[in-house]
Amino acid sequence: MHAAASQACALLKVLANPDRLLLLCQLTQGPLCVSELESILGIQQPTLSQQLGVLRDEALVTTRREGKQIFYSIASSEAMAVMQVLYQLYCEKPNGATS
Repeated sequence: MHAAASQACALLKVLANPDRLLLLCQLTQGPLCVSELESILGIQQPTLSQQLGVLRDEALVTTRREGKQIFYSIASSEAMAVMQVLYQLYCEKPNGATS
């Protein structure tokens, strides 16, 4: 039980940064390269690289190189499950809602 609690805390600690949360949220839609993430999220490249490094170090994302581009995708099923719950709670519009 303590080991599971430690793992959950580690994941939540990583998600506690808004840039990392945005990155993982975007990556739930599928793999994206660094330039696409920068364009979509408006996160400056140095910050983007730093936060992607944290996500890599925590084994939450994997990389795939195609030529000069590096594509990132979510590697952790636990992170994907948490992101889906967060999306349902904070991002989905209720039925009939308009913007």
